[in-house]
Amino acid sequence: MTSQRHTEEDLLDATRECVLEVGVRRTTLTDVAKRAGVSRMTLYRRYPDVDHLVRALMTREFAALLERTSGRGNAREQLVSRAVDAIKLMGANPLMQRVLQLDAELMLPYLVDRLGSTQRLVEEFLIAQIEAGHVDGSIRFGDAKTQARVVLLTTQGMVLSTRPATSGLDFTSLLDELAKQLDGALKP
Repeated sequence: MTSQRHTEEDLLDATRECVLEVGVRRTTLTDVAKRAGVSRMTLYRRYPDVDHLVRALMTREFAALLERTSGRGNAREQLVSRAVDAIKLMGANPLMQRVLQLDAELMLPYLVDRLGSTQRLVEEFLIAQIEAGHVDGSIRFGDAKTQARVVLLTTQGMVLSTRPATSGLDFTSLLDELAKQLDGALKP
């Protein structure tokens, strides 16, 4: 091995490079280890399989993306603008595009069976924003967890359906309509 990079970030960076190059299904722990310059055993000690490694990558990638969003105004206005910003960023994210292009069926369990760690991360953000909106009076009172789940399910549909959603329609117009719907649904 040419280098002894052992940080979590280096391993996830190497995974990202592999997924961008060949997709999730064709990424192997051996390829990631080689690209990261570590032994396979070093990688195996941290991640039992590619699935765990890719999940960690997706969580890192989309947590960083969520951090890049910003909003002004009351809690409802911030939630709506950050949700729309996140959808724009995810729509332009090379990793998300590659997964949807080559391995879209791998997303199915997170749509019909269970929430993944990235979805839970987003949901925690949404719950905090909704609770802040309850306090500042900008979001109608209700069960914050239920409200957050509905927003999560609504927005993830836009993320995963960008290609068919934009067939014959302008993406910006769709996002403007989504912002109006979210704002209207959350308004007191």
